Amino acid sequence: MFHSFATKNNMTRLSVNINKIATLRNARGGIIPDVVKAAYDCERFGAQGITVHPRPDERHITIKDVYAIKPLITTEFNIEGYPSRKFIDMVIDVKPAQVTLVPDPPEAITSNAGWDTITHLEFLKDTIAEFKENGIRTSIFIGTETEMIYYAVKTGTNRVELYTEPYATNYPMGKEEAIAPFIKAARVASEVGLGINAGHDLNLENLKYFAQNIPDLEEVSIGHALISDALYYGLENTIRLYLRELMF
Repeated sequence: MFHSFATKNNMTRLSVNINKIATLRNARGGIIPDVVKAAYDCERFGAQGITVHPRPDERHITIKDVYAIKPLITTEFNIEGYPSRKFIDMVIDVKPAQVTLVPDPPEAITSNAGWDTITHLEFLKDTIAEFKENGIRTSIFIGTETEMIYYAVKTGTNRVELYTEPYATNYPMGKEEAIAPFIKAARVASEVGLGINAGHDLNLENLKYFAQNIPDLEEVSIGHALISDALYYGLENTIRLYLRELMF
């Protein structure tokens, strides 16, 4: 029988990814729904951070959105994306609390893999050094492979964000098997001094089990599922439902 070893006094923070709100706005043009107001409201309703992922084609969050949202954030602003030169310059100018680096190319629909930290070690080291010089905490999107985590330390990153789609996909077939590689990865990350974030396809069904069993989980970033649930439950109630899953 599997037993959790995570602390019961969980302090995992909820960062709401508002990309899907921007997608809805952009489908029609104009300013409805108001993405900036949505960011403000998410925090007002209890979210402990706001995540955005501006892509080069601006198909959801735009550069203008990033600059408009930053002054309103009173908790943590997390900007994620592929570290092109344009992206790096924007992040340094905006100075969010955290930047999360993802390896997906500009045309990708969504993030679907973690960094190969061995192949891209020097690139990540140079990029992360720029952010750290500007006082911005860094996190890199990563899978559960132990070797990739060991090399993540060499990049100089502060945290890793565990890519949780495999967990979410396998959860219905067997949650203990689904969580096992993430527990191992989290142990390794903690042992080498990396902070642990997580994100991708976490939802009201699988979030609590993940948070209960991953040690030292500092933050989850949730967008698609949370915004979809808000269509049925309302944004304020949905955020409270997700926060409740993180309280145990």
